Amino acid sequence: MALNTDKNLKLYYSIKEVAGMIGVSDSMLRFWEKEIPMLKPKTTGNNVRQYTEADIENVKAVYNLVKVRGFKLAAARKLLRENKQGVDNNARLIERLIKVRDELKEMKKHLDYLT
Repeated sequence: MALNTDKNLKLYYSIKEVAGMIGVSDSMLRFWEKEIPMLKPKTTGNNVRQYTEADIENVKAVYNLVKVRGFKLAAARKLLRENKQGVDNNARLIERLIKVRDELKEMKKHLDYLT
């Protein structure tokens, strides 16, 4: 049986790793955890936060609402409480569109270089 190298084998991520992935500071994540009830990563006995993939998806949803779409935290909290599935779908769609945009920009840069 072949080893699946595509699968991410890491179960937990530190707050620094998650902050780096999302593009916010550690203190911003800690503040969001206080304000948004759904952001509750597992903590060890030493109060070290351990984020799972599901936790990271929740952080991405909050980031999308607050930083990308410009919602206040209270509005983001309400929207997540009322329609979490719709927010998750919207966050994934926006993330995909940003990747496509970046790829198109890269293609344009290569085409400009050729002409």
